[in-house]
Amino acid sequence: MLRIRSIALFAVITAVLAARAAVSFTVQAPRQVNEGSKFNITFVLKNAEGSGFVAPDIPGATKIYGPALSTSYSQSWVNGKSSSSSSQEYTMIYKATRQGRLNVGAASVDVAGRRMTTKPFTIDVLPPDRAAASQPRSLQEDQRQHERRGVQYDDPITQSADKAVTGNDIFVRIEMSKPRVYEQQAVVCTIKLYTKYQVSQFIPTLQPSFDGFLIEDIPMQPSLNNVETHNGQQYMVAVLKKCILYPQQSGKLTITSGNYDVNVVQYENYRTIFGTLSQPVEKKLVVKSNTATVNILPLPEPKPADFNGAVGRFTVATSIHPTPLKTYQAATYSYVITGTGNLKYIKAPDIAFPKQMDVYDPKTNLKVNPGGGDMSGSVQIDYPFIPQFAGEFTIPASQFTFFNPETEKYESVPIPEQPLQVAKGEGAPSNHYRLQNMDIRHLRQGDLGLSRTRTFLLDQWGYWMGFIVPALLMAVLLIYYRKQLRERADVRLMRTKRASKVAQRRLKQARASMGRGDRTAFYADLLSAMWGYLSDKLSIPVSELDKENIQAELAKYGVDDQLQQATLALLDKCEFAQYAPELAGSDMAPVLDEAATLIDRLENVKRTKTQPA
Repeated sequence: MLRIRSIALFAVITAVLAARAAVSFTVQAPRQVNEGSKFNITFVLKNAEGSGFVAPDIPGATKIYGPALSTSYSQSWVNGKSSSSSSQEYTMIYKATRQGRLNVGAASVDVAGRRMTTKPFTIDVLPPDRAAASQPRSLQEDQRQHERRGVQYDDPITQSADKAVTGNDIFVRIEMSKPRVYEQQAVVCTIKLYTKYQVSQFIPTLQPSFDGFLIEDIPMQPSLNNVETHNGQQYMVAVLKKCILYPQQSGKLTITSGNYDVNVVQYENYRTIFGTLSQPVEKKLVVKSNTATVNILPLPEPKPADFNGAVGRFTVATSIHPTPLKTYQAATYSYVITGTGNLKYIKAPDIAFPKQMDVYDPKTNLKVNPGGGDMSGSVQIDYPFIPQFAGEFTIPASQFTFFNPETEKYESVPIPEQPLQVAKGEGAPSNHYRLQNMDIRHLRQGDLGLSRTRTFLLDQWGYWMGFIVPALLMAVLLIYYRKQLRERADVRLMRTKRASKVAQRRLKQARASMGRGDRTAFYADLLSAMWGYLSDKLSIPVSELDKENIQAELAKYGVDDQLQQATLALLDKCEFAQYAPELAGSDMAPVLDEAATLIDRLENVKRTKTQPA
């Protein structure tokens, strides 16, 4: 029953997300195969839920198995942005029976009341492979041959349900394009799924973390259709994630492992008078990826004075528009950096404008493409300015310095000086310019309120109070400061005292998401506020934070059973709504009020004094 509910929930989530993304129906197949060999054809339906799949007939090939349906769903948050996708894959296994060209017709599937089809294509069948020409003739010899070969991705007979699925049969691997890079130098991270079995369901439960890196995702859709050889064995491979990483610090940085819930398809084989029949069965596994480490080298010292963090290969061009320039009329000095490297993270250089110019904050326009192992494109930095005086002026020559990882040296691009010919225009100096350049204030005139009376300071009580009051204040501040030091030394006490304030700030973020109507962000912020508050209030480390520990610590704290159950119920509600916000109802205000009320009630509970042992 639990499994049926999980499948139903996954189907609902997939359907909702698919409605928001582009729907496509494509085919993935090899271009060439050998006569007598087996090959896979996978029909991929992206961002939709289909039914009534019809596979094409292929004259010249025999269908061995299929269609095998597998579904996948992925959702990620990168640099504050959320993205999600889903897919249904219909996999067919065929055997080529003759040489020549196979004409594969269109497959079709029903999607939301309409019929979608793939494009027909052809596969070239080459002469048979000599290594595969000699096959066992008897069924017993064939079975023994399969057992000697082990599990094969393209042979259902070897994927029998009585075999244990090992880490050599299915695993997730994190691969780095380079083992050693400099700070801010791009390194490509690829996360791949290797499997010898068909996958019917794949859900990430814990994504790898990229601490110390800035991330640029490379858009892609995972598809289990490629075949690779790893350690001498062949696997079906799907690229789960591919991104460009820019290290922000030197040293050894590690990408932590991720956890994934995977359902693989095995087969129960039955011998009949008609041959061996295979019945697919599913097995649920938990797969954990490896960790990957990259050595980050610091940029060479000494760094040039005009180096602003650019790492890669770049060229620079400058221009001014409009021309000719006139006083009191806006103009723009454009500074365009083109090349390959950390373009998005280059700081705007300081331009030495003449003091007769009213200069405003620069604006940046990015045109980059995260592909080919690094970001390429251009970044245009526009410096708006307004000439305040007519005449001839000059923006002095300078240079743009960057670090080239290929040569391992700092290189500079010279920027020639830019002459400015400013003609007289209509208008008056801007207030912005006057305020920036005003260094002399007007002298105060009139009655200054000067007094001619003579008094002795020692006779005034205010003179002595000027010594006594500061001394008292200093003593009070010293006592308060020492108390604060004692309290801040107690980390658990500080976390407990600040738990409510931190939770209130997070609830404000949830209220902002509610105002935007973003249910996914609202429930994510609300769940973060509740988990964080309970971790701080009960002094539970984040690594040990679960519902059983929370309930046990609430009981120790002195919270009654009713309030304990209310707390756990709210956590369940938020977790459910985070993965299926459309099923949680449209009104988010009551859930926010319930969380705020629950935190107030927990704050009013007096902690039970710990009895001595």
